[in-house]
Amino acid sequence: MVEINKIIAIKLIFIISVVALASAFFIEHILGHQPCNLCILERIPYFLAITIILFNYKFVHLEKHFLLLLFLIFLAATILSLYHLSIEQGFIEESLVCDLKNSSNLLSKEDILKQLQEKNVSCKDVTFKIFGLSLTNYNIIISLLVTYITAKIYLDYDKN
Repeated sequence: MVEINKIIAIKLIFIISVVALASAFFIEHILGHQPCNLCILERIPYFLAITIILFNYKFVHLEKHFLLLLFLIFLAATILSLYHLSIEQGFIEESLVCDLKNSSNLLSKEDILKQLQEKNVSCKDVTFKIFGLSLTNYNIIISLLVTYITAKIYLDYDKN
């Protein structure tokens, strides 16, 4: 098996998380592609990873626990991304999560007009692709990679 350097891997996960978030915000705010609700939820693991890794440098004695937490977070991220991909591909119908903005109770006509002017993006619509793959596809790849790396480091932790 391949030996994974723990320090380099943690730094790499940190860099991947920063680049993923920076790319998402660039695509949204600079290029003008609105994300769906699931796309926004898929950003949360990267925020959590950055936070956990920063805490890891302060509380080094809890590193093994932080690695387990990173593993669980990116495992959940993989499942969420696979769920999103199934909606994009039409295998699963959109759920309430995809329709959170539309499920609120509108009380005034100003709220109704504001809601009509907002561009709501469906979770099944792919608004941005890179090399023919949606960002959900890339999120699955990244999440699987980070899940594997953190699992490998965690399982080999006491050997180092």
